[in-house]
Amino acid sequence: MGSDGLVIRGGQVLDQASSALVEADILVEGDSIAAVGPGIQAPPGARVIDARDRIAVPGLVNCHTHAHNNLLKGVRDNLTLEEARAFGPAIFAGRTPEEQYVSAAIGAVEMVRTGSTAAFDMFTAMPLMTAEGVEAVVRAYADVGLRAVLGPSMNDDLFWRAVPGLLDLLPPDLRRAVGGLAAAPTEALLRIKRDAIRRWDGTAEGRIRMAAAPVVPGECSDDFLAGCVALTRDYGVRLQTHLAETKIQALYGMRRWGKTLVGHLHDVGMIGPHFVGGHGVWLTDDDIRMMGGAGASIAHNPASNLRLGSGIAPIREMLDAGVGVGLGSDGSMSSDNQNMFEAMRFAALVNKVRFPHDPERWLGASAIWEMATTHAARVLGLGDQIGAITPGRKADLVLLRVDSPFLRPMNDALSAFVYAETGADVDSVLIGGRVVLDRGRIVTVDETQLRARAQVAADRLRRGNAEAWALAERLRPFLRAACRACAAQDFPVNRYAATTD
Repeated sequence: MGSDGLVIRGGQVLDQASSALVEADILVEGDSIAAVGPGIQAPPGARVIDARDRIAVPGLVNCHTHAHNNLLKGVRDNLTLEEARAFGPAIFAGRTPEEQYVSAAIGAVEMVRTGSTAAFDMFTAMPLMTAEGVEAVVRAYADVGLRAVLGPSMNDDLFWRAVPGLLDLLPPDLRRAVGGLAAAPTEALLRIKRDAIRRWDGTAEGRIRMAAAPVVPGECSDDFLAGCVALTRDYGVRLQTHLAETKIQALYGMRRWGKTLVGHLHDVGMIGPHFVGGHGVWLTDDDIRMMGGAGASIAHNPASNLRLGSGIAPIREMLDAGVGVGLGSDGSMSSDNQNMFEAMRFAALVNKVRFPHDPERWLGASAIWEMATTHAARVLGLGDQIGAITPGRKADLVLLRVDSPFLRPMNDALSAFVYAETGADVDSVLIGGRVVLDRGRIVTVDETQLRARAQVAADRLRRGNAEAWALAERLRPFLRAACRACAAQDFPVNRYAATTD
């Protein structure tokens, strides 16, 4: 966008204070909102966007996703998280930087098309993250134009060791196969993270921020966790890790450290205002109080929690305890898409079954909308920059078509956005004042070519990793047995929709 500005004229705007729709224009100067109100005078030379029959809402914020998952939609069904992760070497290993770029870019395009303007992405690579791979993901988000907090996601211990009882069940040949795998060196991983922060944090006109992102605490040494904490202290970046996503993770933490995951992370200095826990399904009441008191946040991913059978996160209790809660889609391998309108609907519905005949404790449309906008912005560390249509905030805006089967008839705006809208009505998207989606057309990258490249990459990876795929298939029944036995053990809380008896 040029220096002459831009005016979005004649539409309805979601008023942050009343949650009602009001007729108003939006004046954008540079990358920010300069004014909101009726009859705004356009500066000479300003571009005018006709928003009649459109609703302007703040861009949605995806608090938890994985760029490497975008080539994997529908790759497997009926797998737990642990079983899905066993296929990691089969579906992630050996990607070229160009394939990492394509995977990140096609996911960013999907987010834009469904109304997201910012995301926290924990992306990974196998067998080891490289500077070239990090650059490819940064370039993908910069090219598409999405605002992003990017955390190269790593661990310096092995997944197989973090599943209680698994190695004891394996026959000798499989035990040798997984036992021969080597963990990545701690200092090398921290060096990659540090270099990525120094090189990329604040690039793409400030749209790209970097973060520290250990994959799962149980798959990290304390030295690695402490090193990630040091990065947040030295560079002021966010830190997100998968936190008690499954009962297996929670029980392994208790076995390894003699306390909950949150308790141990608190000991190593990780729990604080900079900290984001992905999922938090199996947090105890004490965990929740500790996180709330420390000003920490949770990225809630209801679709993948259900898809993987991980459980139902205690979001009502988190909000009551002062935990910051933002909403995420999770990766497309485990939740199938990057659609935050769908994530909002799941979040609103699944909470209600936890409190039968107690609607006072249910999360309604207003709370869910905040988890995808204002609260989500805080989770990304951008609470004063995005998440609302207010002068001074970045011009991250979404225009929805009003005349649609999802938004007509319109009775209550927030209920319509949370329960009825599917993302199909996203017409135009601005990020930092730049038009990224214009009347249904992505204008920053060649979307058709990108989709073709994504299919070529997915097909090549399936062929090229056939041996690792076969190993994962052989391991699956033993992994399932180990996880089933572990899940039957006692834990202070139950987050399943059934007993484990």
